[in-house]
Amino acid sequence: MSIRAVVWDVDDTLFDYSTADREGIRAHLLAEGLLGRYGSAEEALRLWREITDAQWARFSAGEVDFVTQRRDRTRVFLGRRLTDGEADDWFARYLVHYEAAWNLFPDVLPVLDALAASHRHAVLSNSSIHVQERKLRTLGVWDRFETVLCAAELGVSKPAAGAFLAACEALDLPPHEVAYVGDHPEIDGRGAAEAGLRSVWIDRAGAWTGDDVSVRHHRIASLAELPALLAPDSRFGAPSTFR
Repeated sequence: MSIRAVVWDVDDTLFDYSTADREGIRAHLLAEGLLGRYGSAEEALRLWREITDAQWARFSAGEVDFVTQRRDRTRVFLGRRLTDGEADDWFARYLVHYEAAWNLFPDVLPVLDALAASHRHAVLSNSSIHVQERKLRTLGVWDRFETVLCAAELGVSKPAAGAFLAACEALDLPPHEVAYVGDHPEIDGRGAAEAGLRSVWIDRAGAWTGDDVSVRHHRIASLAELPALLAPDSRFGAPSTFR
């Protein structure tokens, strides 16, 4: 079965979000004189990410909009009441430090070059087009993708099948002719597979220990493995347990 297009996640798949977030929040708290309040940079980052995940879950569930989840991340992290303007200003100052640390992973441009002639490319992200367009343009890869779809505008987020199917519809391709590449085994991996796409989990950190058979099939440790995985004559062994 031929794969004609690849749909990509952005954060921690193409873009090294974790490093940028870590360096960004550390530099921001240092500039704000707040780093000592959290004991260490590691503890501050742990709390920031815990709050980010919780607020993002509210956004994904449709409980709040994209801007509100950002404001609430700031309020909860600082532990004080802020006006919308104060929260926006604090977050904007964080973004300056965060964006200074933006980088693609080193395997991204080689794989996009390798697949440029053989596959179409698109993006599906649980973010907003305002955020991801700026990011992809800054990183120099915006023009690599036919379309960029984001949850804030779609009104549906991964792992819901509707998000993945919207990407297939935008490409005018059936799901079985589309691969989805993402870094999260459930949100990206299982979600894409259950929507009928070929699911590829990029596990750069080596989080998989071999004990969880649900993520065994289309796991790769580097995007350098992707062209062979998508080749028409590829053979994968045991059927995917995502499906």
